Amino acid sequence: MTVEQHTLSNGVRVVTEHMPGLQSASVGIWITAGGRHERAEQNGIAHFLEHMAFKGTKTRNALQIAEAIEDVGGYINAYTSRETTAYYARILGDDVDLALDVLSDIVLHSVFDPREVEVERHVILQEIGQTLDTPDDIIFDWLQETAYPDQPLGRSILGPSERVAGFGVSDLSNFVGEHYAPGRIIVSAAGAVDHDAIVRKVEDAFGHLQALTGQAEEPARFKAGEHRVEKKLEQAHFALAFEGPGYRDDSIYTAQVFSTAFGGGMSSRLFQEVREKRGLCYTIFAQTGAFSDSGLMTVYAGTSGDEVADLAELTVAELMRAASDLTDAEVERARAQMKASMLMGLESPANRAERLARQLAIWGRIPALDETVAKIDAITTADARSVAEAMASGGRVALALYGPVTKAPSLGDLMDRFAA
Repeated sequence: MTVEQHTLSNGVRVVTEHMPGLQSASVGIWITAGGRHERAEQNGIAHFLEHMAFKGTKTRNALQIAEAIEDVGGYINAYTSRETTAYYARILGDDVDLALDVLSDIVLHSVFDPREVEVERHVILQEIGQTLDTPDDIIFDWLQETAYPDQPLGRSILGPSERVAGFGVSDLSNFVGEHYAPGRIIVSAAGAVDHDAIVRKVEDAFGHLQALTGQAEEPARFKAGEHRVEKKLEQAHFALAFEGPGYRDDSIYTAQVFSTAFGGGMSSRLFQEVREKRGLCYTIFAQTGAFSDSGLMTVYAGTSGDEVADLAELTVAELMRAASDLTDAEVERARAQMKASMLMGLESPANRAERLARQLAIWGRIPALDETVAKIDAITTADARSVAEAMASGGRVALALYGPVTKAPSLGDLMDRFAA
């Protein structure tokens, strides 16, 4: 498999990977701008814009956009994250040109018809309502806001309903003008693709764009805090977050190995101790996520209101214990899980294209798989224990609780436990 890159004179980047033997391809346009790049009064506009891209362009209406891809058996979608907005399609190799034409059309030529804005506004308000009615979704928004208060990184991607209710055509156009610039655009494709043909197509579609000076991101500032919402639900939802490294920091691999060993699967100590041995919950896990300059190691569980205190106590105890007795076998298993997940995922053209775009956005290059595997293999048990030790030292911690949580410990209680 061959990875090839090209940068247009205006800064638009193209990266492709030909995967021999495949008949299909995945192609997408990644914009390195998302919820984090919104001002407070814009909160939710990046996600609104992603929705509106499918509502019509100068040459296609919403139905024609969908039909163009689905008529050839393909699939088209998009997503908004805190640092990225992506528009992508999965098609057969013969239809890559068509996919690029449709994707570039919706990114560059959306018309933002006021009638369609009103329709999609209602759709997004329904999406916000659905999230508010889903405890194990909304608790992570609250945890993010608690960890990064009063800053763009802490705001929800969907935005508050009252803000979304007021967005107009000019808000959408202004965000495009501010952030959909060549230096933020990456076109990535993998599978049955021809690099030179894609470069020519991208040059035709994006070569006319004028380079713009990028706006600096507000630095992340992780803070301790607690967000507690008491409500009559079947379960008490418990989420705990510690600051972790950003994805440009090589220690991200150590943090990921530790969180995998601690709570990343059925063999992890959290799953074994809390669910299998004590039966305190159905769902419990730990995970590490990262942004450009910060990250979160998160623990989540749902349990009964009567048992949430025991669950919190046991979680803290296991974290403190891991700082001293995490074993070589646990770390070796976590490394194997990480490598297998990464390598198995890369059998998919969609995952390949996503990886290429992300790595180009992060490092400006595509590290070889062997380089990433070597970094994972280099992590020792002592390295992983040091992550647990740093968290168990009782530094800054964010806590979110939702449901019948009157018996749940406060953040102060947890900090006292860490200090014991």
